[in-house]
Amino acid sequence: MSGLESYRSLFDLSGKRAVVIGAGSGIGRAGALGLAAHGADVVCADLSAEAAGDVATHIRESGGRATAESVDVAEVASVSSLFDRVGSHDVLVTTPAINVRKPLLDLTDEEFRRVVSVNLEGAFHVVTRSGRLMAGAGGGSIVVISSIRAQVVEPGQGVYAATKAGVVQMIRALAAELGSRGVRANALAPGVVETPLTAQITSDPGWYEAYAQKGALGRWAQPSEMAGPIVFLASDAASFVTGSLLVVDGGWLAVDGRFTPPL
Repeated sequence: MSGLESYRSLFDLSGKRAVVIGAGSGIGRAGALGLAAHGADVVCADLSAEAAGDVATHIRESGGRATAESVDVAEVASVSSLFDRVGSHDVLVTTPAINVRKPLLDLTDEEFRRVVSVNLEGAFHVVTRSGRLMAGAGGGSIVVISSIRAQVVEPGQGVYAATKAGVVQMIRALAAELGSRGVRANALAPGVVETPLTAQITSDPGWYEAYAQKGALGRWAQPSEMAGPIVFLASDAASFVTGSLLVVDGGWLAVDGRFTPPL
């Protein structure tokens, strides 16, 4: 292989098996498509079996390799069952998250627990079960979707932000603990992306435009713009990247400014 070809092959995922949780929509769907386009055999997992099946079918009809699975990250038995069925894999991407936009003083205990159970406990269930399989096999790449809210917060985002910051620290610990066994673990921090999770904002013109203008690029991201960073972290192009938070926010964290959402 020539020098240039060796660099080109850094993003080649041929022969790799990738599990994408949350593959039915948004960033998870884009990640599944991106990984498949670079040669990975993708397991598309989602709470909605139908949505996961639609993405897997789309990948196969486009010439890629994919299967579909159903999983509820808030249920440890469901996550354990998924990885029992999937078995050995080289890449994990996990995206599921929910949000309850309320001031902290208005948040109920049940709402708090619901957000934590999906965003933080769900991530724990997923990365520990995937991590055990990867460590046993001697390598792999774990990618967890965090958020710019792990770094900055606004009114109504307190619990969501806390879970996303917790995910980053958990991933850093996992990177430290599994690095000697060939497993890399990283978090990705998107800015504002047009997905089902942000529908409340995108349906409000004033709120939508305020967020668009907050970043340096003056617009929202599309889910497809997260595929490149996901493929990078999954691939050998990121062979020396672990324990990191890759920010993909259109310059949001670089630009000062503030908007109070209409809670």
